[in-house]
Amino acid sequence: MELIAGVLNITTGGKRIVILNDETAAMLGVHSSDRVKLSYGGKKVIAIANLAADFPADRIWFYTEIAQALGVTGNENVDVQLAPMPESLGNVRAKLRGQRLRDHEITTIVKDVVEQHLSDIEISAFLTALKIYGLSMAENEALSRAMVETGMHMNFGEGTILDKHSIGGIPGDKTSMILVPIVAAAGFTIPKTSSRAITSPAGTADRVETLCPVNLEIGEIQRVVKKTGGCLVWGGALDLAPADDLFIRVEYPLGIDPMLLPSIMSKKKAMGATHLVVDIPTGMGAKIKTPTEAYSLAADFVHLGNHLGINVHCALTFGEQPLGCGIGPALEAREALNTLMGKGPVDVHDKAVSIAGMLFELVGKKNGRQLAEEMLHTRKAECKMRQIIEAQGGNPNVKPEDIPVGPEHAEVRAKGKGRVLWIKTEGIVQVARAAGTPKEAGAGIMLHTKLGDAVAKGDVLFEVYAERASKLQSALALAEKLEPVVLSRKPEERMLLDQYPAKTGKHEKSFMLDR
Repeated sequence: MELIAGVLNITTGGKRIVILNDETAAMLGVHSSDRVKLSYGGKKVIAIANLAADFPADRIWFYTEIAQALGVTGNENVDVQLAPMPESLGNVRAKLRGQRLRDHEITTIVKDVVEQHLSDIEISAFLTALKIYGLSMAENEALSRAMVETGMHMNFGEGTILDKHSIGGIPGDKTSMILVPIVAAAGFTIPKTSSRAITSPAGTADRVETLCPVNLEIGEIQRVVKKTGGCLVWGGALDLAPADDLFIRVEYPLGIDPMLLPSIMSKKKAMGATHLVVDIPTGMGAKIKTPTEAYSLAADFVHLGNHLGINVHCALTFGEQPLGCGIGPALEAREALNTLMGKGPVDVHDKAVSIAGMLFELVGKKNGRQLAEEMLHTRKAECKMRQIIEAQGGNPNVKPEDIPVGPEHAEVRAKGKGRVLWIKTEGIVQVARAAGTPKEAGAGIMLHTKLGDAVAKGDVLFEVYAERASKLQSALALAEKLEPVVLSRKPEERMLLDQYPAKTGKHEKSFMLDR
């Protein structure tokens, strides 16, 4: 059936959706959320149909993405047909029944996700089935390979390519900004792609963007890496494993993360990594709560890496509190630069050199931590970071104090004396985001106390920074309610940490999805 194209000039965030009149849809045999095949000027596109009662019967309405894909501007005659169900939908239903999927079945699902042939409802069904029934190692490998095959690949030539990844969940983790220049300064290649924050106060890309551009194209990345040996860029612009971004879009509102392994490993494979250290923060404030869980996940990473041709080691790191003191893009960038200059917090320094040392030993260097310490002590890592900043278009002479933070700030003080018994990671994250992170780079929290510190009544526990006074007040009100820093004279004198339901109301527990 030929219908007249109408263009709404509204985007859908990448989804391929069209709108049909109810009666027209009935004539085509199309129900809501069915697929339709659109043909115009030799181009063919599959889209999901939404139905409406008050649209003209002889028209089909396109959102911007579909209009651009077909090359229509409005009033063209477009052929519209009911599209057959994709083969992958049968494979989704098989997983819903708890069946193990074979390689080609997983490949068809991933291809149809990338080509937008599956609706969000169908993708959510697949992800829910993965959450309920889990994935075998063969399924993890098949998903990883399919996600690599349906995206772009980076080629840095033959040789050793090092990488590091954290599964996330700990605010203030600016390790990559210190580790990458340490490794590159030692003469190794480490092209680091990173994410923006999804649920945390800052992702690595958000932190680095306060120093230099991170939205680089493939050719620009190759130029930077060839010149400096490393880079710190946003991976979202590269179309590496694009299925992962589409899966994440559905995972986040569902509050599930069943594809942690293939999500991470597919992007590392697409970047050409040969040696990888995966950081697994472990503790009450982290995603992974117990050492048993951490060792199990580490074994899975190593196993999957072996199948994909990547030498993987895992670092189980302390996850009971935020890393360092600065939380938020600008504050964390300041702290990372200070650490490279020899003036950063002890825990940030220790984590960076420990993981860098693991990477060095993975490629056969003895006394890896000593080599990492040498790169910092001699300021070679700082020099390398400034080279990377310049190569990516930033100011290589930037000083920590040059990085602007929010002009609005206030102190949160202790109501009594004691020792810091607990820092509620989720509470810190919620207060930082209320202050405006990560979109407002100058917003965030500067901790003045860490676990075990002695605190007197009236001492500053932390400062809140914001770019707007209204955001600061919202963050302070939330800090008053959540009390993210818990004090006690002795552990046995403060056995009650929290209660549920809370007397003053409780914020819903945030879902941490950071890769």
